[in-house]
Amino acid sequence: MQKIRFVHVADILLLLVAFFWGTSYSIAKESISFYPILGFLALRFLLTFFILSPIFFKRNKADLKKDLKIGIKLGFILFCIFLCETYGVLYTTASNAAFLISLFIIFTPFMEWTLLKQRPNNKLLIASFLCLLGVYFLTYQKSWHFNYGDFLILLAAILRALMVCMTKILTKDRYTSALSLTAIQSGIVGLACLTLGLLLMPSQLLVLPSAITFWGNTLYLVLFCTIFAFFAQNWAVQHTSPTHTSLLMGTEPLFGALFATLWLQEQLTLLAWLGGIIIVATCVWLTWPSSTKAALAN
Repeated sequence: MQKIRFVHVADILLLLVAFFWGTSYSIAKESISFYPILGFLALRFLLTFFILSPIFFKRNKADLKKDLKIGIKLGFILFCIFLCETYGVLYTTASNAAFLISLFIIFTPFMEWTLLKQRPNNKLLIASFLCLLGVYFLTYQKSWHFNYGDFLILLAAILRALMVCMTKILTKDRYTSALSLTAIQSGIVGLACLTLGLLLMPSQLLVLPSAITFWGNTLYLVLFCTIFAFFAQNWAVQHTSPTHTSLLMGTEPLFGALFATLWLQEQLTLLAWLGGIIIVATCVWLTWPSSTKAALAN
């Protein structure tokens, strides 16, 4: 019973993560018009690390060593994800980025099958393909031009599936602090981006933007799309399966599309809205009480 309650909390947290990450593509697309991508990512993640550093440094030596061992590995994967995502959104639309990244919902069951040797139950597989159908409708236009940005977002989707499974593998049967892991991962991404940026474009990174919009966007991404989102994901994935996690976060493209329409005035077709409804309906079906028990049995 206690485990079922944890799964319900995990479901709510993951849906909130999907909402905030859905909004992040439009916010990031606007932000990188003020400052180079590597500098923007360095600021975002180093600020995150700075805010969480009191929690990080309060960990005792043994727990900190354990957190570092896990966090460094996950931080490297996260660094690759955000490089692909942010450079990808530079070359494609915010709504298209949100749609394509959600393909990780179809990659995760097979990544889980490969890495964890756990075949997803039939209900989860059906839900994965329904979500894929929804994504297809969302991304379909009269002609679909798969450009460089789309390819990078697709690569980020594969890495996201790997991230979810590796989080499950590395934290299994180990007590780890979700906030401490978030701090370590953020520090790794921030330092990696800063180092790479100083090597490739030192003069551009030294002049910080003065626009209030940029700093407001950065603060929003730090607080809601990084600190809260990664804490929630790191905690939730310890209480449910990787496939269940990815399916709940399959609502991200719908939130991304809605926000891109409102924030950047990007337009969606009726077919795209149908795709969004399919994704949301599938996630509701998956998280119905009977589905929770099936997921726990997986």
